[in-house]
This record gives sequence, structure tokens and C-alpha cells, in this order.
Amino acid sequence: MNFSSPEFLLQHCRDILDFYEPRVVDQSGGYYQNFLDDGTVFDPGFRQLVSSSRIIVNFALAGKTFDNPNYLAIARHGLDYLETTHWQPESGSYAWTLQNHKPQDMTQQSYGYAFVLLAYATAYGAGLLQDTRPLHHIYNILEEKFWLEEYGLYADEISPEGILQDYRGQNSNMHLCEALIAAYEATGEVSFLQRAKTIADNIVGRQASLTGGLIWEHYTPQFDIDWDYNKSDPKNLYRPWGFQPGHQTEWAKLLMMLYRHMPNPWFLEKAEFLFNSAYEKAWDQKYGGLIYGFTPEGEWCDEDKYFWVQSESITSAAMLYKATGTERYHDQYTELWQYCWEHMVDHVNGAWFRILARDNSKYSTKKSLAGAKCDYHNLCTCLEVLRTLHME
Repeated sequence: MNFSSPEFLLQHCRDILDFYEPRVVDQSGGYYQNFLDDGTVFDPGFRQLVSSSRIIVNFALAGKTFDNPNYLAIARHGLDYLETTHWQPESGSYAWTLQNHKPQDMTQQSYGYAFVLLAYATAYGAGLLQDTRPLHHIYNILEEKFWLEEYGLYADEISPEGILQDYRGQNSNMHLCEALIAAYEATGEVSFLQRAKTIADNIVGRQASLTGGLIWEHYTPQFDIDWDYNKSDPKNLYRPWGFQPGHQTEWAKLLMMLYRHMPNPWFLEKAEFLFNSAYEKAWDQKYGGLIYGFTPEGEWCDEDKYFWVQSESITSAAMLYKATGTERYHDQYTELWQYCWEHMVDHVNGAWFRILARDNSKYSTKKSLAGAKCDYHNLCTCLEVLRTLHME
């Protein structure tokens, strides 16, 4: 199998989309977001802002890539729901979760707004929007509610009562960096790229310097390291304890995206450090794949294999190989793909499994979960690798 060929990458995109296309659209509004391995929908009325936004991204990118009107129509369907149902005009904010099209949780998460911003950037780039006003609207909400000028980073959470919470984290800032790069690539507005660079400088530079160069997840309101946050919960979906190998390699990917537009040697050097450190510490020599988390002492604290960790690492390996020509990155790219092909890809029903135990056994038959998985990471991996290896 030639995992680098454009034919493979494009066909795998189609294979992923084939799982979702016939069953993701809820004609009463929005997307179904919870699927079993065979495509059966469960908990049909539950919606979460991140998945609502990511599925828009999936079909907008695919619609543009394949010039497919049906993909674009599915993206438009989700965008309409984002604007009319997630958006709550009386509060001027987005519902974090919905049940049967009604707001359930009105907590404001900058992590969620990051993907709303990404959805609008992608929709504009795919021709689904005629101007950039909706994109700027989201950016301005983030600026007004979450941006902390003193630290050059975004806060994370505002309670339904409007109170800014104390937690500070890198994950929301990482995805805001991602969305801002996409906004720049869609619009050409340099201010988006400059803000993405500021986030990268402050998380990967300043904050990581406090933890030996690797990126820690959790901080105090003053962005000091919080070593104990969720220490008893290393499997937390959004705020796990420990160093996350997948976030080291995901930041490597984002640094390489910045390097594409701003060829600062620091971006490349830091991307190599993060990727190499994660691979060295987290590759499972016995069962293959990258594990989920390790302690400050370098011991594994979560040995599970998550689909997105492998996927983001595939992307960064390809980008580092293209930039440096170092064969080791190509070998690791192939090694990661081979692992995923053997264990993560569902060759019977389509798409990928979400999570496996260390020995690659399955925990459940739940393939996609609202807020946790809609095959956004792996679809974007195929398209980014296609761009990196064959279109630049």
C-alpha cells in the first residue's frame, strides 16, 4: 500500500465520507452525531457545538476538493443549523450542547468557538459564504469575551451566568491557532496569521519553556503551571492530565503550517523537537501506535490508542519529511499509517474506530460521539498530506 500516493489519499477521504454521507443529515435540522460501528444512530437528539462545526468543515473541504455539490449542500445544511439553532440571539452566544434542538448547556467555551471560527473560514473558502462578516463576527466575540491581552492568549470558559472561570489551558489556544491559520488562508487577511503566530509563540515558546520544552495542558489564571489539575483523571476528554503526545505532534503540524507562510527557522526547529520527543516517549514498540499520555517523569499514564493522536502525527510526519527530506520522518509516516490501516480503520463499515486499548482491542461499538469524534482529524490528515506532498 502506497500511503503517500494522491490516489490513496483521495480514495480514503471518499471512504470516510461514505460512512457519513447517507446518514449524517437530520432533516429536522443539523447533524446526527452519535453512531455505532455499523452506522446505527444512537442518542439522535443530542448535539454538541464542536461536532456541529467539525462536520461542516468535513463536507465543506470535501465539497471543494471533489467539486461535489452534495457535499457542499450537507455543509450548508449544518451551517444553517449553526446560525439558527446553536446561535442564541437573546444571549448573543452559542449553545455548547443541544437536546432536541433546544439549548441544554449554555456554558461558553473558547474551544467551541475555535471550531465555529474554523467552520466559517472553511465555508468561506469553499464558496458557501459571499463575504467574511460572519467570520469576523466570531473573531470579535472571541476578542471581547476571551482574549487576555496581558498574556497574549485566550481564556477557556465563561459560565452560563457570564462569569469568566479560572481555568486556563493550551488546548483551546491550540485549536484557535488552527482556526486562525485557516481564516488567513481563506481570506488573505494577515491579522489572522499574526494572531495565530502570537498564540504559537506564547504556548510553544513561553509556556513550554516552563516544562522543559514540551507543552503542558493546564495553567492557573496567571498562566503558571498547574501540575495537579485533573491528576486523578488522565482520560478526561478535553482536559486530560499529563503530557499529551498527540498535542505535541499537533502543535508540530501547526508550526509547520505557520512555517509555510512565515519561514522562520524556529518554527521548524520546534516542530522537530516536539514530534521527535513525542515519538520517542510514546511509540508502543510491542503493539504499535502512539499512547495517549505520559507523566512529567516520562512514565505512561494512559496507554490507550486514540484515533486522533495517530492521525495528527501522520500529518506532522509528512510535513516534516517534506520540509527536511529526512527519511526517518517518511519511515514514521509509513509506520503510523500501517498501524492505523491494520487497527484503526474499519474496513467493514467505513471510517475509523475512536479508541482502542493498548493491545488494540476494542472497548465498545461506539464509533462516533458528539464532541469526541466525527472523523474530522483523519479526513483533514488526508487532505493536508495531499497538499503537502503533491500540491506545494
